[in-house]
Amino acid sequence: MPYLFEFSYHNPTQIVFGSNSFAKLGGLVPADAKVLLLYGGGSIKKNGVYEKVTAALAGREIVEFAGVEPNPTLETLTAAVHLAKTQKTDFVLGVGGGSVSDGAKYVACAALYDGDGWDIVSGKHFPKVALPVGIVLTLPATGSESNVGAVVTRKATLEKRVFYVPPARPRFAILNPEVMTSLPDRQLENGLVDAFVHVCEQYLTYPVGALVQDGYAEAVMKALKTLADSFDQRRETAWQQNLMWAANQALCGIIGVGMPTDWITHRIAVELTALWNIDHGRTLSIIQPWLLRELIEAKRAKLEQMGRNVFGLANPSAEDTIAAIETFYRSLRMPVHLREAGITETDAADRVWQAVLAHGNAALGTHAEVDEAKTERIVRAACG
Repeated sequence: MPYLFEFSYHNPTQIVFGSNSFAKLGGLVPADAKVLLLYGGGSIKKNGVYEKVTAALAGREIVEFAGVEPNPTLETLTAAVHLAKTQKTDFVLGVGGGSVSDGAKYVACAALYDGDGWDIVSGKHFPKVALPVGIVLTLPATGSESNVGAVVTRKATLEKRVFYVPPARPRFAILNPEVMTSLPDRQLENGLVDAFVHVCEQYLTYPVGALVQDGYAEAVMKALKTLADSFDQRRETAWQQNLMWAANQALCGIIGVGMPTDWITHRIAVELTALWNIDHGRTLSIIQPWLLRELIEAKRAKLEQMGRNVFGLANPSAEDTIAAIETFYRSLRMPVHLREAGITETDAADRVWQAVLAHGNAALGTHAEVDEAKTERIVRAACG
C-alpha cells in the first residue's frame, strides 16, 4: 500500500468571502496603521473598488503606490519599497490580483531589509520579519492571497524567480466575487488555466494512496472544467463565486500536503514571460502538454486517474487525458504552442533553452528524473 508522506499544515490567513466582504476591511486593518496602498494600473478606480477600500480605511493615513504591473518587476517594486521606507508605513494593503499580492509580500519584506532586494528573490536572504500584509483580491488566479509564495522579475536581466517569504503571508484576504464583473475575458481565461495547472503540479506525479488530497484535487479541477464549459455564464454570481474560491483552494496549500509535487511546468514557463512578457496562464498552457508527453511514462498512472475522475473518460489512456487537457485549453482560446502566442522568432526555442540553462532549471530531477535532455526536448517541442 502506498504511504502518505508526513506533513505539518498551518494557514493562518483569514479569508473574508462574499459580496459584503468590503465592509469587514475596516475591522481587519489596525485603526492606527499607516497604510501603504499598493495597486496596479488603475482599474480599481474605474470599477469602484478603490472608493470602497478607501472608505473602509477612513481615519487611517494612506500612502498610495500605483503601477504594479502584471508579472511585477524588481525595478517597479524597488520604488514602492523606497516609498514605504521614507514614509515609514507599517501596513501593506495590496489591492489587485496575484501580481499585486506578490508585490505586497516583497515590499513588506524589503521595507525592513537594508541590503539588495534581489537577495530576497534569489534566496540569498531569508527574511525573518515583514510588515503585516493584507490583500483585497480583484482577479482570481494565483492563490497568492493566502500563501507564502511570490514571483518577481528583474527586467534588467530577464530573470523571473519564485521565492517564499513566510513572514509576509497575508494576515487576511478579502474575496468579493462581484469585482470580477468588469474583468476582461482574457483575464478570466488565464485565471481558469492558472488555477488548473496549480492543481496539476500537485497531483500529476504518482499514486501514494492519498484519498483526501486526490479527491480534493479532482474536485477543484472538475469545478474549473465545469466553469470553462459554462464560460457563457461568467457574468453570473454563482460562476464568479466558484472561480474565486476554486482558484484560492488550488494553491492555499491544502491540496499538496503530504504529496509528491512537481513544479517543472512553472519552472520552464517563467522563461516565456521573462523573454516576451506572455501572460502567465498562457505560458502554462504552452508548456504543460508537451511536458506531459515527454514524461508520460512516469506520470501515466495519475494521468489515467485524471482522465477518469476529472474528464469523465471511460478507460482513458494517458494520451487521451493529455488530449483532453489540450481541448480544455483550446476551449478557452489558450495557446498550446509558442507560435500560437504570436512568437514566431526562428531562434525562440534556442533563447528559451539558454535561459533555462542560465537559471539552473535544466536538470530538474523529480520523480520523472528530468535531466537536461528531457528538458531540452520539452522546450523545443513547445517553442520550436
